Amino acid sequence: MSSSSQVLESWISTYCSLLGHEYLAEVSEDFIEDDFNLTGLSSGIPMYKEALEMILDIEPEEESDEDQEDEEEDDDDDPEKLAYRRAARKGQRGQPDIMKIETSAELLYGLIHQRYITSRAGMGQMHEKYELGHFGVCPRILCQGCKVLPVGCSDSPGEDTVKLFCPSCFDIYNPPNSRFHNVDGAYFGTTFGSLFFMTFPELQITSSAADLNSSSPARSAPPPEFNGTSIANFAPGLGRGKIYEPKIYGFKVSERAKTGPRMKWLRMKPEDVRDLDECRRYHAGGGEDGDEQEEAEQEDAEDEQEHVKQESVDKRKKAPMRRRRMGSGASGVGTGSANGANGGGG
Repeated sequence: MSSSSQVLESWISTYCSLLGHEYLAEVSEDFIEDDFNLTGLSSGIPMYKEALEMILDIEPEEESDEDQEDEEEDDDDDPEKLAYRRAARKGQRGQPDIMKIETSAELLYGLIHQRYITSRAGMGQMHEKYELGHFGVCPRILCQGCKVLPVGCSDSPGEDTVKLFCPSCFDIYNPPNSRFHNVDGAYFGTTFGSLFFMTFPELQITSSAADLNSSSPARSAPPPEFNGTSIANFAPGLGRGKIYEPKIYGFKVSERAKTGPRMKWLRMKPEDVRDLDECRRYHAGGGEDGDEQEEAEQEDAEDEQEHVKQESVDKRKKAPMRRRRMGSGASGVGTGSANGANGGGG
């Protein structure tokens, strides 16, 4: 190839093509050049300006002697800033510290990537990767090869590595390949996973969900939905028949045993997921009128309970008086009978 036909690859394309960066999307330069999308990133990135120039493949501008003199005059009152600028200028004239700039550029790009994949353009790129199965499938057998999505457990860099979220069992897993174990989870963040499936509710999570939708009596009619999500796609890997039950010689192991199943309720879901719709139950109960009726019934129950309690207190107060009356009457009868007996005998 001639030198004229050769095209230099951008820093973004080179970085995303590295081994272990297959999960990353290529952020468009227009998104990075918009200052609004970079709000708040300059304070937490060392050598921010140089890192941004490296990402955008911008050659750093050399300062003129007049600019250098003006900066030194401005920093005369602060000897630390003056020493820092002179040291940085020596590094630029000599051999710049490319490794530090490269590290800052990778961190900056990762935080930009976290914001980009929640935008319309970034969501489209990740949707294409998801459909092609670039992120792999869930390692859980009962999820039947459901495609997974990279997510983060934190939005702050350096806290945890990238995880894979399965929409079938609502759980996260470590990537099976060790080359992804060094990718920071903050590059994807905690918002992307849930927002992705809310943006594309028509995605078929598993093959069984696709069969369920296609085998419906009226194929032209859309499948039933729950909170904007197809019921067939709502955690198809959970519920009855989708929980592993350990057995010994055909007998189920008790939950009280040391090797018994633990916390099975984490994998459970109702037969009809629409039972979880609190809004539907709210309106079915009459809405605000239902709430007022429920409050009135609760007040009546409290009044009845207070009335019963007061009656029991009154009974306890009257009991000593009755005992005193009964005791005095009994003593009078006994005395009269005794006197009568004595009088009769006399």
